[in-house]
Order: sequence, then structure tokens, then C-alpha cells
Amino acid sequence: MPVPKILADPMVQARGVDFSFGGRPIYKGLNMIIPRGKVTVIMGPSGCGKSTFLSLVGGRLRPRRGEVRFDGEAIPPRGSAKLFSMRRKMGMLFQSSALLTDLSVFDNVAFPLREQTDLPEALVRILVLLKLEMVGLRGARDLMPSELSGGMNRRVALARAIALDPEMVMYDEPFVGLDPISMGVIMKLIRELNDALGLTSIVVTHDVIEGRAIADYMYLLGGGKVIGHGAPKEMKESKLPEVKQFMNGLPDGPVGYHYPAEPYRKDLAAVKR
Repeated sequence: MPVPKILADPMVQARGVDFSFGGRPIYKGLNMIIPRGKVTVIMGPSGCGKSTFLSLVGGRLRPRRGEVRFDGEAIPPRGSAKLFSMRRKMGMLFQSSALLTDLSVFDNVAFPLREQTDLPEALVRILVLLKLEMVGLRGARDLMPSELSGGMNRRVALARAIALDPEMVMYDEPFVGLDPISMGVIMKLIRELNDALGLTSIVVTHDVIEGRAIADYMYLLGGGKVIGHGAPKEMKESKLPEVKQFMNGLPDGPVGYHYPAEPYRKDLAAVKR
């Protein structure tokens, strides 16, 4: 089957990846391509390994078998210096925003610049204000995280994620816990920043409508592998039972409600004993 044109220039590529947590398999031969310069949305049921993929890309976890590559280089590369250099090309928006609660908005965004560069403070100030302007929060620079709404926290975290001008930004469940307006703002920022800055974006989410609205390409994970992928329109119209069930939020289908267990009669027999 020919590779879709959009996948011809990969920023990230996973090939034959096996990975387990405590003996429980998460991936079994995972193959996935993240196209350069696009917004790729990764979806799937809870526990299917969506966020785990981001940890593999960032070098926090290693596959048991197979490989993950970033811009042609194996992850993690040999030597911590190379890994840190690679990570500087990546930005990360954590699900909880992960702002440093004792630092102001300004200092949160300035943190990676101060830690990773030798820029003079005057230039750091200019860059921080520019990033905050991009997310509409320059006026909140002196506030503390506890003084912000959930949506504002997420936007500050996004400003911090792009502080070092990365080539790629990873978003771990960016829409969780947001009201409709804040969600709309984050969706708009992901799409506009990706296009304006020439980024590659990986968005992990289980929000079907929002994911489909911003995606150039989509993956659906399940059972340790990719069970569906394509453009948003293709995914919406897919006839594959697993994809159709997830994209339409159907309670009945091939994705079962019950966690795998022995037959019920065996549990009853154990009680009688």
C-alpha cells in the first residue's frame, strides 16, 4: 500500500516498536509517521499508550524492541549531551500545565531561556513578552499561577513550550478540564502557532470533535498498534468497526466494556469454595 503523500517527509517515525509497563504490553509492533510541518492528532481509549508515545519521542522511555527517530536520528541518542540537544528542538505542553507555582507567569516562561541559554536578561525579557503576546497574556506577566484560570494556565504553559523556538511541540491532552471558550482558544492557538512558526505538532487527545477540527492527519491507537489513520474526513467516514465506534462514541462495538477476566462462573465457583 503506497504511503500517503502527507507522510512522505517524517519528523518522527516509529518502526516496529514494542513496549511494556510492568509486564503489561502497551505497544506490539507499533508503526507510525508524524509528518513534518503538520498537526498530527493521536487518539484512542484511555490506557492505549497515547501519552507513552510522547515519552518515547522525548527519550524518557526506551522501546523494548524497534526504534523511534526524530528528524532522522535515533531516540534516545548516545550520550546525555546529544539527548539534551535533541530535546531543545522539542516543546512540551503537559496535561496539568506543570507551571512552577512559586514563580510568576513571566518567570515561568523565562525559565527555559535562563536555564538553557546565556542570553542577557534584557533579551530574555523581550522574548518572554513576545511569547506571552502570542498567547494573548502579555498583560498577565506579573500574576502567579494560582491567580490564573485553567485556560490561562494552559496558555502560559504553551508560551513556555515555545520559548526556545522548538521545531516540534507535543501536547498531552491539551483540552482536558477547559470550558468551551478556553478550549476554543487553545485549539486556535495550536493551529495558528503551528502554521505561523512552521512547527510540527503532535496532539494527544480523546476529544474527537476538537481533534478532528485541528488535525491534518489522525491516528487511532488500540490493542498495542495503529487501528486506523488518515485525514480527518477519512477517519470520520471510516467503515472499520473500531474506528467507527471511537469516532462516534458508540458504547457497543469491538472495543469491549469489561476488562479481560476469567469467565464469571469461575469467580462464582471461587466464592462457593
